[in-house]
Amino acid sequence: MNRAFALLTGGAFLTLAVGALASAEPVWAMLLGAVFATVGTAGFAWVRRRGQLGWSIAYVVLQLPLAYTVFVFDPGVGATLFFVVLVSQCVLLLPRPGTALVILLVPLAHAGMAWDQALREGLGLFASVVFAAVITELLQREQKTRRELAKAHEQLRDYAAQAERLATAHERNRVARDIHDGLGHALTVVQMQVKAARAVLESDSAKADTVLAKAQEQAEAALADVRRSVSTLREPRSIPPLPEALSALAEETSATGIPTEVTISGTERALADEVREALYRTAQEGLTNVRKHAGATHAELVLDYAEAEVRVAVRDDGTGAVDGRTPGFGLLGLRERAASLGGHLTFEPAPGTGCTLTMEVPA
Repeated sequence: MNRAFALLTGGAFLTLAVGALASAEPVWAMLLGAVFATVGTAGFAWVRRRGQLGWSIAYVVLQLPLAYTVFVFDPGVGATLFFVVLVSQCVLLLPRPGTALVILLVPLAHAGMAWDQALREGLGLFASVVFAAVITELLQREQKTRRELAKAHEQLRDYAAQAERLATAHERNRVARDIHDGLGHALTVVQMQVKAARAVLESDSAKADTVLAKAQEQAEAALADVRRSVSTLREPRSIPPLPEALSALAEETSATGIPTEVTISGTERALADEVREALYRTAQEGLTNVRKHAGATHAELVLDYAEAEVRVAVRDDGTGAVDGRTPGFGLLGLRERAASLGGHLTFEPAPGTGCTLTMEVPA
């Protein structure tokens, strides 16, 4: 906007110079007009950069009498344009009451004329400077709106980038949980079955062959699960009804030498995929830990359909000690699942009597 005012001021001075050349005293009009134009360009830009009200008032106090003086020597279009420029600049420099005061003072330039001519010319000048003030105010608001829109657009880009990062982190965590809960569980089962087969290989080859066959089936199921995850990465894993899925997990654990039973209470009902997946993964992780760490001889899976929530618990009769271990990724992933569903996860080791892993979620 400073450049626009510089062009307007230069045009006003050029108009004044052309008119002054035809007047009786062109030198004074042009000299004072040059001073007004110089202060109105360089001085205005300097004062606006400072942004201090005191300097703005000093600028107007200097320019307004100077415009009056130019108008006395040459009351033509050029001098009138000086008033228009000054009022427009006041919109940017002064509060609205200050600009209004300057607008009211500008028509006094015609005070020396006959009253009817002064009234006519004064009203015309008053209308001109009011129009200039309104246009300048509208332009200033438009520029402010553009800056605000640009700032808002930049914030939206930042928010979009942040949302993308959060979505990526969420998806990465989900994939990590699925790999741990799915493939990790399957490999643990296969490992336990292979160990069991090696233990009876020489004494009971038929039993060893049966256990190895189950290990092969488990490995094939794990491979199929990985392929499904790759092809439909963002879709939840399809699992059978929860009681049936828990029974299958109990059979896997029993096959590794730890008898596991399933207890179901309450009225079975349909569950959302996310709820069913979280409960299934809890049972899967709990039984995996029983096989790997508990030293248990017996385990139990409990599925409780309560009125407002559903609960899955994994209990064992092992040592109940965690041996200084910090909770692993599996429990961390389960807590994330529970929290996302508005539920909670608890892990209760009891030395000498086993451990209990429980997830409760609203349903």
